[in-house]
Amino acid sequence: MGKIRLGIIGAGAIGNVHLTTFGKLLDEVEIIGITDTYIPLAEQRAKEHGIQKVYHTAEELINEDKIDAVIIGVPNKWHASLTIAALKAGKHVLVEKPMGINSEAAKEIVRVQRETGKIVMVAHQMRWQWQIRQIKEQVEKGAFGKIYHAKTGWFRRKGIPGWGSWFTQKSEAGGGPLIDIGVHMLDLALYLMGNPKPISVYGATYAEFGPKRKGIGNWGTPNWQGVYDVEDLATALIKMDNGAILSLEVSWAVNMETSNNPFIHLMGSDGGASINGNQAKILTEQFDRPIDIELFPNENEIDERIYLSKHFIECIRQEKEPITSAMSGLANNLILDAIYESSKSGREVELDWNI
Repeated sequence: MGKIRLGIIGAGAIGNVHLTTFGKLLDEVEIIGITDTYIPLAEQRAKEHGIQKVYHTAEELINEDKIDAVIIGVPNKWHASLTIAALKAGKHVLVEKPMGINSEAAKEIVRVQRETGKIVMVAHQMRWQWQIRQIKEQVEKGAFGKIYHAKTGWFRRKGIPGWGSWFTQKSEAGGGPLIDIGVHMLDLALYLMGNPKPISVYGATYAEFGPKRKGIGNWGTPNWQGVYDVEDLATALIKMDNGAILSLEVSWAVNMETSNNPFIHLMGSDGGASINGNQAKILTEQFDRPIDIELFPNENEIDERIYLSKHFIECIRQEKEPITSAMSGLANNLILDAIYESSKSGREVELDWNI
């Protein structure tokens, strides 16, 4: 196989990140074309990145015979329909998180992916951060023993993005911080715990800032004529089939002292690990004394999105399942839906894995 020929759907901020990243890998890929619902932006990106063709619709790009794989960087609402269309057209897919706007959309992706045999990879770039890779290596060596509990989250004190835009509309995004940044932490924690199967969830969500137009951040463009009907804080306990429990807490806005860093704490029978932003350490005991081992990046460390993009290319070439597979995307979507359902009902919700 020669160069992997790519098509980009979505010329906004995240689409441009993918363009910039794959633009550093042009010895392995060729970016054939781009499209966006706002064609002038697609034309601007094409000019900036030297892309020859701008497609006027996603359907036109998806059905282009010259394209091997599609990168999908659009609002959550369209992730499933575009992924499914691309799979049915014989394309591999790298789709932004969350894989689906809800678990039913995610299940449909899994069904079509199995039928077509094409690659579906979810763009969870945080799995390739240096601290995650180093701790995952120790997990796989069994350094922590049985991981029976984990705590993860991401608190933003004043960080509601694009008030009134698609970010804050449930019909477009599927939810607020839980589905925006919470899905990252959920994905990372499950990965570091060894990918146990989640079976039930008890959770709650709150909207105390957004409806009052408080807690506004500097990401995204506000639309003050728009809608805010999502949460601004979510919390949950997630039970695994092996008895382990994962605690998740995320916010866009909250009145508390916070470093604004994503965090993960792994608690194992023989050791543990703590991540707070770019700081990471392994915690254990030796000679009846607690021992902390601080971790550091390698001197030749590269950007996590380069790792992610290379992994996507490798999976296509070797016809292997990505570590952020469609099934991992489904696990995340099942948990997200269950948290919202539990918040409404006030009860524990069992996950439905029937596809």
